[in-house]
This record gives sequence, C-alpha cells and structure tokens, in this order.
Amino acid sequence: MAAETWAGISDELRREVGDSNHKSWIEPLECIEIRDEVLRLRAPSRFVGDWVKRNYHDQILAHLNRSGLGVTRLDFEFGAIRAKTPIPAVDAPRTRAPQDDTLQSAPLDAKLCFDNFVVGKPNELAHAAARRVAEGGDVTFNPLFLYGGVGLGKTHLMQAIAWELQDRRPDLQVLYLSAEQFMYRFVQALRDRQIMDFKNLFRSVDVLMVDDVQFIAGKDSTQEEFFHTFNALVDQNKQIVISADRAPGEIKDMEARISSRLQCGLVVDLHPTNYELRLGILQRKAALFSQSYGSIVIDNGVLEFLAHRIASNVRILEGALQRLFAFSSLIGQEITLDMVQDCLSDILRSSERRVTVEEIQRKVAEYFNIRLSDMLGPKRTRTIARPRQVAMFLSKELTSRSLPEIGRRFGGRDHTTILHGVRKVEEMRASDSQLNEDIELLRRLLAS
Repeated sequence: MAAETWAGISDELRREVGDSNHKSWIEPLECIEIRDEVLRLRAPSRFVGDWVKRNYHDQILAHLNRSGLGVTRLDFEFGAIRAKTPIPAVDAPRTRAPQDDTLQSAPLDAKLCFDNFVVGKPNELAHAAARRVAEGGDVTFNPLFLYGGVGLGKTHLMQAIAWELQDRRPDLQVLYLSAEQFMYRFVQALRDRQIMDFKNLFRSVDVLMVDDVQFIAGKDSTQEEFFHTFNALVDQNKQIVISADRAPGEIKDMEARISSRLQCGLVVDLHPTNYELRLGILQRKAALFSQSYGSIVIDNGVLEFLAHRIASNVRILEGALQRLFAFSSLIGQEITLDMVQDCLSDILRSSERRVTVEEIQRKVAEYFNIRLSDMLGPKRTRTIARPRQVAMFLSKELTSRSLPEIGRRFGGRDHTTILHGVRKVEEMRASDSQLNEDIELLRRLLAS
C-alpha cells in the first residue's frame, strides 16, 4: 500500500518538478514504509537523500497529507535500490538507467546498442575498441578516448558499452554521465559541503564513462577534480571511457596535464561518414522503421539519393528517413523521389551549402599539409600538384564558378589548366581508392 501511494505521489511530482529533475532526484527513491507519521525512503546515496530533503521535503509532505496520511517527517536510508523491471527489445523507444542505480548514471537509450550500430571504414576502429572495453575484461588501454564531429556515433558507442557491460558484467559498477552532469554534481557537492561524498562516489566505480568532456574545459575547479578522479581510477586499474568533439590536444582551455593524461590510452577518431556507410545506416533504419510503421514501399533510388545528399550528420539523415516514413504512413502513399523533394525540402536546402573556392583551397592545403602559397604558386612537384588538382576538382564540383573564374583564383591559371586538373583527378579516382577516400573526406569537411 505504501509503495502504491508513493508511486502516485511520484507521478504527481513529475508534473510539478519536470522530467529532468524527477529523473535525477525523485525516481531513484524507493518507499520502504509509512508508519507513525513518518515516510521512510531509501535513497541511492546520502548526497541524493540530503538534496531531496532540502529541496522537496515540504512538497512531498503536502502531497502525502492531501492523501490523508498525516505524515509529518521524511526519513532516509541509504543503499542499493532493488532492480527495476528489465526493458523490452533493444529497438523499443524507451530509456533506462544502467544496472547500478546507486550510481545515478544518466539514462541509457535502448536503441543505442551495438546491434543497432552500423560499422563501416570510417568507424571500424572505434567500434572494435568499444567492443573490447565492453567485454569487461582486463583493462588494455586506459582511457579509451573517442572523438569526432556531431552525429558520427560517439554517444551511440558510449551507451552501447554501458549496455553490454550491464549484460556481461552485472557485478561491475558502471557510471555513465555527461561532462556537464559531472560538473553539476561537483558544484552541488561544493555548495552543500559534501565534497567527500562526491569523491567517494566517483572513485568507487569500476568503469567511469564521461560524454562530451570538452564542456569542462575552462572550468578550473571542475578540471582539478576531474584530474584527481581520473588519476585515482587509473591507479586502481579501473576503466575510463571518454568522448569529445575533438582530439585531446585540440580542446581549447583544457589544462595541459589533463590533455596529456587523456592521450595516454587509445585515442580514436570517428571519421565523417562515407557514402557506403550512410547507405548502410539508411537500410538498417528503414528495416527498423518498417516494424513501427508497417510495410511501406520505398522506390528505387530513394535511399541512394539521401545517402548522397545528406552527408554531414547521421542524426539528420536518420531524422529525414523517419519523417518520410511518418508522412508516407499518414497519407498512405509509397516513398518516392518526388515525396522526398517535397517532404524534405528544408533539409535538402540546408545540405546544399555552397562553399567558396578560397575555402576549398584552405581546407585542401590543411588536409595535405602544404602551404596555401605553394598551392597557388608555380611549383609543380607531385606533393604540390596533386593537392592543387584535388582543389581544382572540388572547386568545379562544389561551386558555381566557371573554369576561367576558378583559374583566376588559382594564381591566374588558364581555364584549360583547370580542366586538365579536373579530368586528371576524375581519371585517377577510377583506380586510386586512397584518393577517393581523401576526396570524400574533404567533401564532408567542407559541408560541415
């Protein structure tokens, strides 16, 4: 009876405090009993219990008294919360915290598991490294540092590791959270003079996973505590997994000692997707969406068109496909290229960002590690000529400039020189897979 009463009050509190606050502070509580005008709750830690008592005590009592229970006080016990009901199949649209709720990890999305991760050349090393960590065996590289742009799969791999560890090694204490959540908890612990509770919590885990670590850059006190937490766990041979939007040494305002520590394990770059990987993702998602929306016919060429046109962000790519399935389901028509043009006009327009010749020249020079002045100058050595021809090719492909206009921007070269460079690259692409990969990656970099 007490548990049912608490469940109802918890639902009412969700509407009052919001989903985020409810998930962080109310949902982790378990009702033990209501007796002698006292509600006894079990909290995962003293930190959580004290926070709830300080911030929600009166609110909870008000709900209890409206129920006619006459409760005058909340008491807390601290310890493990009993296991929650397991989630259904991995493609169910629900979230759940990892197995050890005493750690108050961030919720995991059931869709972000290894089974739903499409592997291709741009992400195969990151996937293999994540799989190794997820086995839960001896620590072989510490930390595992995953980095890459938005929508390339960093968070997917992070959560897939947490899910896999939950299944393989339920005995391990796994803490998964964002860098912002780490900072928030640290600041709260400082304010409430509970820094030792904070230290004990974070240094008692077996696996610490911190997403988007670039957000602590420039936060001196948080960086200090993160550094000490990192060192304490490494000294105990505990696994650490970190993600960021760039390599450790490229995170602005990150302390040098932290950047150095982050590079002492395995640093893996999730490269921008190529056409084949995007097409594979679309095919996998189309199969999953068919389970939700029913059998929907997709015309030949639709997925290929999307894989070509939406290249910068996998999340946008998946969202575009879901929009098409929803639209097709509502109007009862198959998905055609005409529907794509109408339904996704905003996404397609934004994906057509036109770059300038100057942007292409700078990006190609950086990519091949040559000076921009050499690219525009008269040098004809292979290490200069090849990048110059690639830049000419991309200028022809990605801008609306005429050949004479492009020639003028390449040091006043004749339009026939530009045409020769474009054709040379087209010929080499037929047999040079590395050149193909370079051009594909440059396309993605210029589109981002």
